[in-house]
Amino acid sequence: MKTAWKNRNLQLYYGGQVVSLVGTWMQQMALGWLVYRLTNSPFMLGLIGFSSQAPALLFSPFAGIVADRTNRHRLVLLIQVLFMLQAALLAALVWTKQEQLWQLVLLSACLGVITAFDLPARQTFLVDMLDDNEQLTSAIGINSSINTLGRLIGPFVAGLFVAWAGEGICFLVNAVSYVAVIGALLMVKSKQPAADPSRSSALSQLKEGFAYTIGFTPIRDLIVFLSLIGLFAMPFAVLMPAFAKDVFHGNASTLGFLTGASGAGSLFGALLLTSRKGTRDLSRWIIAGCVLFGSALITLGFSTFLPLSLLAVAVIGFGSMILMAGSNTVIQTIVDEDKRGRVMSFVIMAFMGLSPIGCMAAGAVANLIGVGRTVVATGILTLALALIFGARVMRIHLNVTPEYVKQGIAEEDQEMAVMNK
Repeated sequence: MKTAWKNRNLQLYYGGQVVSLVGTWMQQMALGWLVYRLTNSPFMLGLIGFSSQAPALLFSPFAGIVADRTNRHRLVLLIQVLFMLQAALLAALVWTKQEQLWQLVLLSACLGVITAFDLPARQTFLVDMLDDNEQLTSAIGINSSINTLGRLIGPFVAGLFVAWAGEGICFLVNAVSYVAVIGALLMVKSKQPAADPSRSSALSQLKEGFAYTIGFTPIRDLIVFLSLIGLFAMPFAVLMPAFAKDVFHGNASTLGFLTGASGAGSLFGALLLTSRKGTRDLSRWIIAGCVLFGSALITLGFSTFLPLSLLAVAVIGFGSMILMAGSNTVIQTIVDEDKRGRVMSFVIMAFMGLSPIGCMAAGAVANLIGVGRTVVATGILTLALALIFGARVMRIHLNVTPEYVKQGIAEEDQEMAVMNK
């Protein structure tokens, strides 16, 4: 497997991303703390989560078409500028003490719309920066590592900054952090293939991408799995401010430690995936990550001892990273190049589209039965998904292996050789 570490484009891009993602996670943690400080309501945390993720359900399919039809380099640059403006506006409202809940919900929704276009654009642009596709597994692992490094550092720093100067400083730092990634993108050289001059209509391309996605068994099964994870498992994250304040009677620093522990686990998982040679057996890794994810959620829900909870959150981060990055690697490796943007938009729509519904449900249920019991319930559902999806692992493995062999990134294993005789 060829490493992507020496790719100059990625060196520039990841250098800017490290700075920007620290700011992004600072803003996310500070926003959750601000909302809970103003409302003291788990339901409102769910509402903020809903408003920031729901646009993915509406806009992601069209974002995928845009990513396939336009210059992705320019598109990613424009999106980073919009991110910077959103953070700057949020900072201005908080610094002038004009923030109201409806404004925070509206700005979260704006962030969700931008993110709906950002994720498929950046996921596909990643491939445009590579020297060849053999670097893809390494690049995705590095990308996940960079993201989780920001997730590890950002919340911890945000907790200190909030305690020192309030939430507004975190939003300001996030706005300034985009200067780094914008500067890096201006120096990156893209190798995006030329677009097909005989472009069909956007609606036709949408139908084509949808038919391809649901017709290819490995991609379809992984998207269904990710959508259910987004619905039942991931909404636990919006309840973290309630854990910090109500369960552990802490402050923003406590929330920073909890979120940072999740980032540490995710970073370890991403580095583990990066160190893997080849892409075989990733389906089994995905199931193992799901089992760890669900088990740690149950532990977190029952725990009232902060060190044990920090360990549980770290395992949650590890397990969720393995299952999400593993799924992303499988999909990105086998998808047809001309449909990459549309397929990734469906992946994002499935994962982030149902997650806001889960956020609203988790917030409402937590109001009724408490955050601990709610997280235990999400853990049980996650283990059930691992059991159900595990029965399909071999089917996915058998469908994916010929694609790896065809692309020259894996040798035909004995199991496949016997079946092909």
